[in-house]
Amino acid sequence: MPTIVWFRLDFRLADNPALAAAAQRGGSVLPLFVWAPEEEGAWPLGAASRWWLHRSLGRFDSVLRCMGSRLILRRGPSLRAIRDLVAETRAGAVHWNRRYEPAAIAAEASVRKSLERAGIECKSWNAALLFEPGDVQTRSGGPFQVFTPFWKACLALDDPPAPTATPRTLPAPRTWPASLELTDLHLDPGDAGTAGMEKAWSPGEAGAAKALDRFLEQALEEYPIDRDRPERRGTSRLSPHLHFGEIGPRQIWHGLGRRVSGQRKSRLSNGAQVFRKEVGWREFAHHLLVHYPRTPDRPLRGNFESFPWRRSAGDLEAWRAGRTGYPIVDAGMRELRGTGWMHNRVRMIVASFFVKDLLLPWQEGARWFWETLVDADLANNTLGWQWSAGCGADAAPYFRIFNPTLQGERFDPGGDYVRRWVPELQAVPDSYVHKPWDAPDKAEGARAAAHRGYPAPIVDHGAARVRALEALAAIRAATRAPAARRQKRK
Repeated sequence: MPTIVWFRLDFRLADNPALAAAAQRGGSVLPLFVWAPEEEGAWPLGAASRWWLHRSLGRFDSVLRCMGSRLILRRGPSLRAIRDLVAETRAGAVHWNRRYEPAAIAAEASVRKSLERAGIECKSWNAALLFEPGDVQTRSGGPFQVFTPFWKACLALDDPPAPTATPRTLPAPRTWPASLELTDLHLDPGDAGTAGMEKAWSPGEAGAAKALDRFLEQALEEYPIDRDRPERRGTSRLSPHLHFGEIGPRQIWHGLGRRVSGQRKSRLSNGAQVFRKEVGWREFAHHLLVHYPRTPDRPLRGNFESFPWRRSAGDLEAWRAGRTGYPIVDAGMRELRGTGWMHNRVRMIVASFFVKDLLLPWQEGARWFWETLVDADLANNTLGWQWSAGCGADAAPYFRIFNPTLQGERFDPGGDYVRRWVPELQAVPDSYVHKPWDAPDKAEGARAAAHRGYPAPIVDHGAARVRALEALAAIRAATRAPAARRQKRK
């Protein structure tokens, strides 16, 4: 009997346990993707993610066709689409790789419950994480809220299993069921504003493998330093490939191990350890999302529910457009607009500026990233914004406020990154490129920057820092008052 492989993401042949199990089961294999944005809850895919998904689906279908198979495309709801395909093909089993977003977990549970009642075999697999979120526990059996002990607990477990082998064949049915055309899903926005993404990225399994090879060969050993330098190509840029499952974390884990074996080293190099730890942060993000599913919209630390955020449409638009007057912030926001991606160090800087300098709600920043990032991932996006706001997990106190000027001078000392994305500052000397408002009138390029329309800072960082700390003090006082009253009653 045929086996349907329901592709949630994981658009790859290698290390795809659901696909491998279906191929081994016997009978034809029916790869299925269901476009069901209504099942994403409050977080349907943003524009940049839809751009990537369109290309990832197309390239995955091409790979499948080279094996004599193809990708069947249907519209949701998922349960209806799968039940229809079961009825059309008399399939006896449905396999899929699990997702860990709250809405996805609910959709998978609904599909399993209905199909198993009808006598259809349902099997799901972990292909997206190194460790199942429920397998990593504190000594008391609960979830972690701090990364370091979480990662130590992960490393104390057995190594993740080796990647699943790529199926040699994918038996095809005698007659292929009907399928939508990819264009029928209306994912691709067309040419409007996507030229930079087309130039910067190569979605698909082959693009992911190439990115990993480049990183391991050219950037791994300098990663501990270069990962914080946005003007250098010092990061892996694997995040969108990981999110869409064009490569799996087990492939990265064991790829690092093979590199060690090839160099006859007894242990991972410092660069490999630091990089593997960054993959661990992705694990931690999913761990938190599974155990605290409300956090995409609400702070993990409950006292931040009453934080006195500001509302300013003008400041929000200046931040989105990269016109805040702070060069490192504006460069990051323009890189995001131009490529659908932003260097991680710069993400922290622009997020800190948003929530600390502008005092705008972190949820609004998270929504903009979700709309514009090609690697928009609910777990990672939530962790990053709550970390920046100081209302989430780990030791990230609210009073740690990044100074955008000092951050720029430290991590982009020559101004190369800023000049690439903020051409108004091309002629400003290095010593003033991160603070053009301080340049003396006689400094070459200072007046040119103003003439070309680069804005003055929309907020004074020193005053904004004081305002942010006062807001924090206000919620601390509000939190302490009920506690004091309870203690008095005792």
